Amino acid sequence: MEFLSRLSIRRVHRITACFTPARALHESGSRNLLTVLSQRGLLQDVFPSESNNESQALFELLQSGAQTVYCGFDPTADSLHVGHLPAILSLLRFQRAGHHAIALIGGATARIGDPSGRTQDREPLSAEQLAQNTRGLRENLRRVSANEQFLCGEEARGSMTILNNNTWYEERAAVEFLTSVGRHFRMGTLLSRHSVQSRLQSPEGMSLVEFIYQMFQAYDFYYLHQHYDCRIQIGGADQLGNIMTGYDFIQRVTGQDVFGITVPLITSSAGDKLGKSAGNAVWLNREKTSPFEFYQFFFRQQDSCVERLLKLFTFLPVTEIVHIMNMHCKEPEKRGPQKRLAAEVTKLVHGKQGLESAKRCTTALYHNSVDALEAMCDQELQELFREAPFIELMLEPGTTVLDVCRKTCAIPDGARGFEMITAGGVSINHHKVRNPEEVLILGQHILKNGLSLLRIGKKNFYVVKWLQLAPETESFRSCK
Repeated sequence: MEFLSRLSIRRVHRITACFTPARALHESGSRNLLTVLSQRGLLQDVFPSESNNESQALFELLQSGAQTVYCGFDPTADSLHVGHLPAILSLLRFQRAGHHAIALIGGATARIGDPSGRTQDREPLSAEQLAQNTRGLRENLRRVSANEQFLCGEEARGSMTILNNNTWYEERAAVEFLTSVGRHFRMGTLLSRHSVQSRLQSPEGMSLVEFIYQMFQAYDFYYLHQHYDCRIQIGGADQLGNIMTGYDFIQRVTGQDVFGITVPLITSSAGDKLGKSAGNAVWLNREKTSPFEFYQFFFRQQDSCVERLLKLFTFLPVTEIVHIMNMHCKEPEKRGPQKRLAAEVTKLVHGKQGLESAKRCTTALYHNSVDALEAMCDQELQELFREAPFIELMLEPGTTVLDVCRKTCAIPDGARGFEMITAGGVSINHHKVRNPEEVLILGQHILKNGLSLLRIGKKNFYVVKWLQLAPETESFRSCK
């Protein structure tokens, strides 16, 4: 208990000063925060349960002054994904209401592996991979937070801090940690958690390392409670057991009340959880999921769920969402809610430029727009046609349609390839070409950005970048 006493004495209260400018926003913004979270579908459970009047206790706590709330994100991949957005948006809503939000990257806990929602152990991460993943998550969180501030344009607000729990574990000795912290946990309680029970009953079983994951997450909550006066933890619905363990630990050691809020898990139309483990993740990192792919994911949502997603993933007022849905009833063919949803979430994750990129790609692909193709940079074309070969060729005088098709290996050799062109099976920049001996023309076959989009049949694309062009065409666009 000695180290616990030292931590209590060293508790840091420097957070309070951060909120003075946001006082007015806090008094107005957090008054109905829990109601707002509930109305928008971001509030699934409050722990402890409502039967103990804890929802009222949490409401009163939020009214008493600016509070600190945290949510953890383990860097098991180099990017967050759409499934993490409800938790991130909940943090941002607390921040907008004048509270202090902590996004905790689990640099240490990622090495252990959260068993929640899994059927087998996670693959161990190397130090290099863990460092790369941590950088990726930090960049995701920083960018979304910056975009939200730009979109909402509010000056008076709380603050956002990104921490790494490796900071307080890297110098702890294992024996000292287990004897001072581990003694406060009871096996019966730990074994009763759903995440543990489901794993113990599986063919793979459960390793000791994964079993004690909940102890480390509980200690994270305790550490933030002691050093940052954090009394609220946010997590996905599958994190309720871990949150309960943290609550029990803090109650046992300090006797103080803390709270947990769970947000819903985002599932596919088939009911599968969206995430890395399920293999259907929509990533927040542009290199893994382009702004175009990200935009299209939301644009393709069904009418039956689009209103819910507008409430979950955007900061649009509920009254505006109701108006959008009313207009949709009159003109469903325009897919107005889907367009607005895709635009708002893409701006939040990829910024205004990311949304513009997504729209350019959409116009180029689905509206056969040559102007949109010319406005695209190399990166956008590679993202749009992710599976298409990206080929660099030297432009020689007299290069023909047949030449470029053969150099890219887009058509078979001999008469069969020749006939594919004459039969209309080849298009360059959305225009069919039927003369194999036609010489390539700048501005027609080769766009001003030095690129050509070659299509064979309906679905086979090739992106050609020409390396030697006339001076007037050598200014390539770049994505920023």
